[in-house]
Amino acid sequence: MAADGGMTARQPAAAPKAADGAREDTAPRRERRVFIRTYGCQMNVYDSERMLGALAARGYAPTDRPEEADLILLNTCHIREKAAEKVYSELGRLKPLKAAKPDLKIGVAGCVAQAEGEEIVRRQPAVDVVVGPQTYHRLPELLMRAEAGEKVVETEFPAEDKFDHLPAATPAGRRVSAFLTVQEGCDKFCAFCVVPYTRGAELSRPVEKVLAEARRLVAEGVREITLLGQNVNAYHGAGPNGRDWSLARLVLALAEIDGLDRIRYTTSHPNDMSDDLIAAHRDCDKLMPYLHLPVQSGSDRILRAMNRRHSADDYLRLVERIRAARPDMLMSGDFIVGFPGESDADFAATMALVEKVGYGQAFSFKYSPRPGTPAAGREQVPEAVKAERLAALQAVLAEQQRRAQEAMVGRRVKVLFERPGRLAGQLVGRSEYLHAVHVEAPAALMGEIVEVEITRSESHSLAGRLVA
Repeated sequence: MAADGGMTARQPAAAPKAADGAREDTAPRRERRVFIRTYGCQMNVYDSERMLGALAARGYAPTDRPEEADLILLNTCHIREKAAEKVYSELGRLKPLKAAKPDLKIGVAGCVAQAEGEEIVRRQPAVDVVVGPQTYHRLPELLMRAEAGEKVVETEFPAEDKFDHLPAATPAGRRVSAFLTVQEGCDKFCAFCVVPYTRGAELSRPVEKVLAEARRLVAEGVREITLLGQNVNAYHGAGPNGRDWSLARLVLALAEIDGLDRIRYTTSHPNDMSDDLIAAHRDCDKLMPYLHLPVQSGSDRILRAMNRRHSADDYLRLVERIRAARPDMLMSGDFIVGFPGESDADFAATMALVEKVGYGQAFSFKYSPRPGTPAAGREQVPEAVKAERLAALQAVLAEQQRRAQEAMVGRRVKVLFERPGRLAGQLVGRSEYLHAVHVEAPAALMGEIVEVEITRSESHSLAGRLVA
């Protein structure tokens, strides 16, 4: 599976049986190849892996070479500017493969598929299947229709839970950390965001299904799970007694699973950072001291225009409470500069908030209009002003990250080794604070959590040595 971030292909386990209630597929089981390019967030990475699982039942194995594929899928993201045009450009590059191999099927999945629908097939006839993020469990059936010559567009929001119709998630290869989607969609309707339109309303998976998937992952070697959701701390899945559980209660239940050593979650909304979740950070050792909590702006006027429904002071007081519960918490955030109507004073308020919080990591972007969102039609800030503000903000955030990393030098952390490093005899893993740490260590420690003393801070990682 290829991704924007450079993910490599993984080989899945043996093809799983059809899920309960799913149509038994009687198609021939000759091995075919699927190439998936994944754009965007961790949830898309998770979705691509579940698509691979669904396709395995149809005899597909993954490849990282599109020219040898029988099926090419683009799993798309619609958050960034010109996302749809980038997809059309990629489809144009794939068109010669289709001409050389007429039986090749090309599909577009994810949020651009949901937003563009039939327009994709109209603009690029080489596409055979368009499937939204809530209906990819139907991929085997949709491909059968495409193989019969139909152009298939499936972008409905079905009433059934897609997870009920997917094979069990199986980590491919020896993976020690994994994503697990527990919540999808968003009801917040921030003025800049397409998620409510492409992912739909908030939906939380039932507790027992989340726990069952977590147990399967742990049984296959996973030691760290990151819970995913567009608004993950709004989780309200049905518990065994039919009553909704909060994310905090789910975390505490996951912590009872033997062999699951680390729990993380992303992405959160400040308005859903509940008392019990803050307490879980204080009381649950398996819940890691890293929190991604987007604020977007430090200006109350812009926050109102964004429909964020909290003030800058609300956010700052929340950060104080979180750090009182977990003093070593590393904070991460998201920022948008140049939102319509943002003045110099508004931007100065954002800079002031950043200085007060002190982020160990953050993501910042120039505002780009997303079609169909309320802010798209408002008067835009000039691009030159956006670029100047973004550069100033990123300089401050980079300095905060540098200071946070340098403060780790001399400290001992616990590193979960995940992969070989670039140098011979080197392993790379993640600390509790999500820092990448590279260490000279034997390959036998792959998949282990080991105490490491940090010896050096580098641009985007740390170096350390084994303590024992």
